[in-house]
Amino acid sequence: MSSPRAIIQIAITGTRILGKAFLEAGRQAAKNARAPAAGSVGNDVAGVGNASSGSMTDQLTRQHRMTLDEAHLILNVKRGEEMDNVLKHYEHLFKANSPPALPPKSAAPAPRARTPGQFHSHYLQSKVFRARERIEAENKIPTEAETEADQKATGGSKSSSHPPPPPPPPSGSS
Repeated sequence: MSSPRAIIQIAITGTRILGKAFLEAGRQAAKNARAPAAGSVGNDVAGVGNASSGSMTDQLTRQHRMTLDEAHLILNVKRGEEMDNVLKHYEHLFKANSPPALPPKSAAPAPRARTPGQFHSHYLQSKVFRARERIEAENKIPTEAETEADQKATGGSKSSSHPPPPPPPPSGSS
């Protein structure tokens, strides 16, 4: 076998292998584009966008784009802690990530040396704020037991389709 013929045969075989690999990769990409992966999050937070329960907690998670557990982790509080303690942690973290107060203007500009305690982050500040909002929103949800007790006290369900009867017409002489 001559060397030019061997080189051409190697090039053709390599092109076939590479072509098959690209074709298979294209098929796989098309398959992935049609159906998202079962565990993929996408635009959903914690995967609750596909949740079918429609519970208030799922709605709050979608609305605030943060789970309750994530909010507790950010503020470094445990579930069920008093709101006063949550607010204390919030205030500390919010102030720790705030920009330092501007020094009074003086005649000579001071050198801008940063000490380790002077860093601030608007991103972290916003996460702390959103975490506090999420915990407050969760605390405002009435529990199912409270809702049932309210329904029993009002004499039935809130979704009554019958409006109250109209008041009697005024009777009297003109």
